[in-house]
Amino acid sequence: MGSSFRHFDWWIVAGLLVLAAASLVSLASSNIAFFWRQIVWYVVGFFIIIIGSRFDWRWLGSQGWFRLGLYWLSLSLVVVSNFLPGTVRGTKSWISIAGFQFEPGELVKLALILVLADFFARRHIHAWRAKNILQSFLYAAIPAFFIAIHPDFGSAFIVMTIWFGFMALSGVHVKRFLLGVGVVGIAAVLMWSFFLKPYQRERVTGFLFPERDPLGVSYNVIQAKIAIGSSGFWGKGFQMGTQTQFKFLPESQTDFLFAAFVEEWGFLGGAIVLLTFCGVVYRIVLIGLRARDNYFRLISLGGGLFFIVHLFVNVGANLGLLPVAGVTFPFFSYGGSNILTSSIILSIIQHIKLESSA
Repeated sequence: MGSSFRHFDWWIVAGLLVLAAASLVSLASSNIAFFWRQIVWYVVGFFIIIIGSRFDWRWLGSQGWFRLGLYWLSLSLVVVSNFLPGTVRGTKSWISIAGFQFEPGELVKLALILVLADFFARRHIHAWRAKNILQSFLYAAIPAFFIAIHPDFGSAFIVMTIWFGFMALSGVHVKRFLLGVGVVGIAAVLMWSFFLKPYQRERVTGFLFPERDPLGVSYNVIQAKIAIGSSGFWGKGFQMGTQTQFKFLPESQTDFLFAAFVEEWGFLGGAIVLLTFCGVVYRIVLIGLRARDNYFRLISLGGGLFFIVHLFVNVGANLGLLPVAGVTFPFFSYGGSNILTSSIILSIIQHIKLESSA
């Protein structure tokens, strides 16, 4: 084991430690209970990454029962959660068991990466054939539909983005791509007209026209922009962020933890977090490009896509560049479900690194 760990990608581990430290500092500043819970999740996450990298993921990946079983299990949990009583943060995205809350949509993302990696590894030359487009699309669209019903359009968007990313990695058929854009446009109009609830439409219009309702739907984003904009280069200092400490900034542990962190640690702190995260994604992509076969290559690239899309949506909302979608900042925002999913993905990627170096 010691010999194998010499080939471990310690740059990824170092990057995750920086993100964890930044997250814990921000949580300690605003909510000490969340701070201690997050420590537990990080310990579990790092344990999964190190021990999970020793699993024979090549053998597991070659077993259809494992990939499809995980996929159908995650889909079943997403469907079941729609019928359970109660909501968390206005959605039915969570399943509560003995006081532990788990978001099955996160498990869907992991299962989808494994299923699509195998699917496109065997069909990458003919990925843009109509049959393959439809089959791979259904793998993503079915769980995305049930996730959207929760309603959780942020996670549904990421699920569909993972599918589109795999299609793009297989090359682009221009005519079918343009046809797909047209279909997406029509679907967006139908979603807006018949499926989006009034408060969800207000989120979009509030994003486009924040001055219309500064104390209502636009309040969160406005407070996040104030927190970031008032931070300066060095920030206001530990427990000195006015928007965070006086509770003007809602969800400062989850959706807007990045804004809370930047308020107290400034442009410099925010830049360090973003550059560190991008460095982790760079190492993931590098491992994928050096993988020995298409299956492992696509898992790594799909994992990199998973992380960068989460970053784009979360930080975009914090900066007021995108609507608030309730999407977490991986390995930074508070919460166990995303840390567990991210850790499993990273354990597979570390296994790929170890195998490529053997």
